[in-house]
Amino acid sequence: MSECPIEDTTWETIVRHVPIVSVDLVVRHEDGVILAKWNNAPARGRWSVPGGRVHKGESFTDAVHRIADAEISIDVVIKDRLGACEHQYDVADIDGVDGKYYIPIGFSVAAAEPRPELESDDQHTEFQIFKQPIEDAFAAELHPYVQTYLVDAGIIESI
Repeated sequence: MSECPIEDTTWETIVRHVPIVSVDLVVRHEDGVILAKWNNAPARGRWSVPGGRVHKGESFTDAVHRIADAEISIDVVIKDRLGACEHQYDVADIDGVDGKYYIPIGFSVAAAEPRPELESDDQHTEFQIFKQPIEDAFAAELHPYVQTYLVDAGIIESI
């Protein structure tokens, strides 16, 4: 599926009034798990899993593959569906809007390539492969939403 642009005024209305259906990816790699440091609200400066909204008419499977390609430029193999979550943030990427509400479906996926090249994009300042086991101190600093995914995917123990 191709780009699915939304006009700024329509996007503002959506963010202001409607939960955003998205997919989040716990990307396993032979050396660990790939995390992204966000460049934009609502998770600016925090390590997170790659993810994005589902386009109208797009299956979750197609969204997973599109987002893996768009955000981290790799092919992935879906291993497990982690289930639906509820992410409510106090900030949004739109002036005058007091929060953003996502309903993401989490997926555990594996990188199809043994050593993918990870390059930052306009949404992320960097990507990094975190070796397993992830240190408890680092895991404790992750956003609780990310912690939940990593626990559900069996990467970290409950914090």
